[in-house]
Amino acid sequence: MAKSKYKRVLLKLSGESFCKPGGFGIDGSALKSIAERILETCKLGPQIAVVVGAGNFLRGKNFSQVSGIPRNTADYMGMLATIINACALQETLEKLGQPTRVLSAIDVAAMCEPFIRRRALRHLEQGRVAILAGGTGNPFFTTDTCAALRASELDADLLIKATKVDGVYSDDPEKNPNALLFEKLSFNDLLKKNLRVMDHSAISLCRDNGIRIIVLNIFKEGNLVKALCGQHVGTLIC
Repeated sequence: MAKSKYKRVLLKLSGESFCKPGGFGIDGSALKSIAERILETCKLGPQIAVVVGAGNFLRGKNFSQVSGIPRNTADYMGMLATIINACALQETLEKLGQPTRVLSAIDVAAMCEPFIRRRALRHLEQGRVAILAGGTGNPFFTTDTCAALRASELDADLLIKATKVDGVYSDDPEKNPNALLFEKLSFNDLLKKNLRVMDHSAISLCRDNGIRIIVLNIFKEGNLVKALCGQHVGTLIC
């Protein structure tokens, strides 16, 4: 059986991966599909940490703009939504036989553990998937920045940004059919071209800590396995 090229991987999941395209909330079949893909990667041998977004419920910045609710409060609401997604993913993974722990940056003692670096590392070393919820625990930071921060804290070899597109394009492929897919980019090229794949702070964190990023389409079966086995898929940023 194939083995992972990487020892420790952080997977960044968007909230939209928990529901049907254009949908809201959590769809059972979509959730199970994501869990099965994570289970496939676990069988390759790497330690897996997951950071979850909350776009299937709300995005703090956007929600603040349309609701009049202060950005601080809206962002905390988004953090709570990531915990909902994390607990749903945990239960689904464990039904499939994969031990899992949820660790949150904000205190929700009835549902999950607090994020403590050493505790998270211990879970990973014991073969558990560590789902990292609650963002960074602070407003004004996206879950992409959280993913880069946690990858840096946990000494991850690779950060996978799981999306609904095939990688990083020169333009929005849904609006521009002539947009070019990049197979490989340097961190500096990504910043210079101002390609909107991740926040600049997230990119800088990965660059400064030597963490490779792969942007791929998680909805295409086998993509995660290919990425971990060192096969070309999506866009490599290094």
